[in-house]
Amino acid sequence: MTRFPIGIISLIVVSVLVFFGLAHRVLDRMRISDRTALGILVAMIIGSFIDIPISLGRVNASVNVGGGLIPIGLAIYVLTRAGATKEWVRTLIAAGVTGIVVYYIGSVLMKGNPGGAFDVLDPIWVYPIVGGLVAYIAGRSRRSAFIAATLGVLLVDVFNWIYLLGTGTPGRVMIGGAGAFDSIVLAGIVAVLLAEIIGETRERLQGGPASRGRPKKLLQSLTNKEYEDSPKAGDSERADINPEEQEA
Repeated sequence: MTRFPIGIISLIVVSVLVFFGLAHRVLDRMRISDRTALGILVAMIIGSFIDIPISLGRVNASVNVGGGLIPIGLAIYVLTRAGATKEWVRTLIAAGVTGIVVYYIGSVLMKGNPGGAFDVLDPIWVYPIVGGLVAYIAGRSRRSAFIAATLGVLLVDVFNWIYLLGTGTPGRVMIGGAGAFDSIVLAGIVAVLLAEIIGETRERLQGGPASRGRPKKLLQSLTNKEYEDSPKAGDSERADINPEEQEA
């Protein structure tokens, strides 16, 4: 019996949450509407079955629509709504750092250290867990963490492709496809969950997000109205949401 891809299952679960409005708060903070999110999720599911060949030289390569092209398009879409150059730069750097860390673990630690700590878990779990954690630490905001996680894991396939081309080694690379699709989807989910859980915890401990010096229009999509008039919230400094994120 063929195993149903974990990435597809995860997307279906997330689609159900979005459909019933349970993910509205997270999507709102990322400036994505429920309808747009559902459209993207459906497109990723359908696109996961479509591979576009881009073979060069002795390397037989292809890019998956659902796990490659759509995540890139989604990252560009989310970043264009960020409206802050600083966040663009931080997000792209975070994606690069995430890709390098995951690539190092997969190509060096897991292959060069048999029986090591990373051998306990399947790569399909190691990549998204490590990728999501690194992306959150480097990206800081929900939006940056999500983009860095998905693009970071996607970059691992790109690095492998570049390596094969550079060394002239024949091989096959499926950018965003096969097991990489599962890892990309799970990495994005892990990053968003970390950002939401940690951010929500900090917000509650501080009595709400900082409102001093922030336009009310920018705070409406991040907080309840009661926070805007709260002296406690005005004096607090929220650690997990940056000015760039609040401006989105």
